[in-house]
Amino acid sequence: MMGRILWTALLAAALAPCQVARWDAAKAKAWYAAQPWLVGGNYTPASAINQLEMWQADTFDAKRIDLELGWAAGIGMNTMRVFLHDLLWQQDAAGFRKRIDTFLSIAGKHGIRPMFVLFDSVWDPAPQLGKQRAPKPGVHNSGWVQGPGAKALSDPAQEARLESYVKGVVGAFANDRRVLAWDVWNEPDNMNGSSYRKLEPENKIAMVNALLPKVFVWARVAKASQPLTSGVWQGEWGSDDKLSATDRILLEQSDVISFHDYNDGAMFERRVKALLRFGRPVLCTEYMARGNRSTFQGSLPIGLQYGVAMYNWGLVEGKTQTHLPWDSWKQPYINGREPAVWFHEVFRIDGKPYRQEEVQLIKKLISESKARKVAR
Repeated sequence: MMGRILWTALLAAALAPCQVARWDAAKAKAWYAAQPWLVGGNYTPASAINQLEMWQADTFDAKRIDLELGWAAGIGMNTMRVFLHDLLWQQDAAGFRKRIDTFLSIAGKHGIRPMFVLFDSVWDPAPQLGKQRAPKPGVHNSGWVQGPGAKALSDPAQEARLESYVKGVVGAFANDRRVLAWDVWNEPDNMNGSSYRKLEPENKIAMVNALLPKVFVWARVAKASQPLTSGVWQGEWGSDDKLSATDRILLEQSDVISFHDYNDGAMFERRVKALLRFGRPVLCTEYMARGNRSTFQGSLPIGLQYGVAMYNWGLVEGKTQTHLPWDSWKQPYINGREPAVWFHEVFRIDGKPYRQEEVQLIKKLISESKARKVAR
């Protein structure tokens, strides 16, 4: 009880300077009711190993983005979850802003509205600007980077820079109807146990939990007209006593609830039901890992049944190599070794579907969702 009281006091202190409150449930539901059934992927072009390579001036590949988003639109997808990075704003705020605008124009041409991710606690905690390293042969997501990195997260003097980034990028697109939503922090309490655990600060979660409420405040001060969210991804959410400190922040601050699930359809449905109790729209911002029994066939129909937005991980086979499974960190897929099935991704690098039956299902369910909306 004392911990809960302390947390409430700290949150109130963080919110005190802000006059913009979290959306009430009615506003969140009204916003969601105005959307089509949201279906898309977590998007990085095949030509980029991470979010830095995607967005830096020398490697921003508008032609490839246009091609790939055309493939996504061709199967009915209408949204993408896209990662940004604080170092890009520090490097060249005006240029970064211009490239985001270009991306939004390309996406808009294809009827796709992105959800932008501001920070990310997953994979390499030592991001560096400039030329990015080549993918490690046969390894899943070998070049993805965290933002803020461990050094910035551990340095209180960096907070002003991070605040400037959030307010700057959100403020620049706060009233842009091409932007669907803002995901303020991806898996904030992820300690990267299978990859970079030894490089993580021991008190990482405590530092993240101290900064996370401020990030929500900064985005609200920037007057975002779009909803804010940050997804829960581990543990149990069916009762308050099972929520972690990070989960409490996410669920109490998000305008719309989001979550990740890489399990089978039965577990996916249980998690959806656990989150519906909060009385807000629910968005699944990561799912679909075939080798882990998380599939389009198992989860996507449940998403439609409960009206949950659905973002699978990945779109096109490329430099992230996320078609390879997580176990490739322990045993890379080299020397002709291939996974029995692709882990993530919908399309091969040439645009051919990995599995035709999957894209047919996506098309079919999106068509059904439109018919249901008309029937209302």
